[in-house]
Amino acid sequence: MPKFVAVFAVLLASFSWPVYSKDRVVESDAHRFQEVAPDVWLATGTGSVHTQSNSMVVVGANDTVVVDSHVTPTAARALIASIRLLTDKPVRYLVNTHYHFDHAHGNQAFPSDVEIIGHEYTRAKLNLEIGNVLQERTFRGFTDRVPGVVARLERRAESATDPVEKAELLERARVQRDYMNAIPEIRPTPPNITLDRKLTIYQDLDEGTREIQLWHFGRAHTGGDVVIFLPEERIVYTGDVMLPRLAYMGDAFVEDWPATLDGLMNLDFDVWVPGHGDFQRGKSMIPHFQAYLRDILSRTIELHRKGLSWEEAAKQIDMTDHAKNFPRHIKGLGADPRAIRRIYERLDAGELSE
Repeated sequence: MPKFVAVFAVLLASFSWPVYSKDRVVESDAHRFQEVAPDVWLATGTGSVHTQSNSMVVVGANDTVVVDSHVTPTAARALIASIRLLTDKPVRYLVNTHYHFDHAHGNQAFPSDVEIIGHEYTRAKLNLEIGNVLQERTFRGFTDRVPGVVARLERRAESATDPVEKAELLERARVQRDYMNAIPEIRPTPPNITLDRKLTIYQDLDEGTREIQLWHFGRAHTGGDVVIFLPEERIVYTGDVMLPRLAYMGDAFVEDWPATLDGLMNLDFDVWVPGHGDFQRGKSMIPHFQAYLRDILSRTIELHRKGLSWEEAAKQIDMTDHAKNFPRHIKGLGADPRAIRRIYERLDAGELSE
């Protein structure tokens, strides 16, 4: 072996980052599992069932930990069935990263002996102690429009002349119709184990133990966001605290979110798995999002102080200096009206100072 090849091999073997591969993939009809570390899987939907969010599956010697349960009991049942392709080890814990419908409304489909873990705030929301999640704006804003989506897809399919396009539209309409029909079954099911700041699960492996840390670093996307950190694997599942795009802010605590992300930054990880989208390497995106959050808050407060309505502010706020970091979501003047409305409401209620 040439000397430089041997030296390179030694350096590669001693490199501190784990080697992740997209080559090990397991697919069911409903799910695609991508192994991001040994027996740690990112679960995404294939499109045949409306899942709306990612999940993570962590397989041990005797049991399995699942993170997030998808958008409906139907989607969760598909996830449970698909996991059998990975392991015959029973699910022992289901972790909710937060209370939002697309991550926690499959809870009820898991067997009664599965312990559901989440933040105290998540339990309060899903236990209907703080409002009714089935009547709140976030849930209704996403679900009330589904019948219209089905109708539009069916009209487009009816008028399509290309057989391939027609088949694709009919399949999309079927998936959305199935989702529409699954919504009435939802019964919010809260965690029965809660944490305030940190909780650790120790999962037995064939050799040794896997440490699974659950952290709440503060309010962010919701009041009870939890990230799941695997220190040995150097992986963190971020839920919607950090996404590879701008996150939904309709229930956010924007003033706290940057500091919460400081907690995430302090974890020693190389790869993060988001609640939506593909897994990401490194931490470089996090400061960009922190800067965006600070600016959208200060600029919204400025327009609120000037007496503009939230509708006017949402059209006029200028975030284009962040377009280089979020090119798919910032095209010109304006910001997500749901984020601006949330900030205005908290300002008007005195929950957020100017």
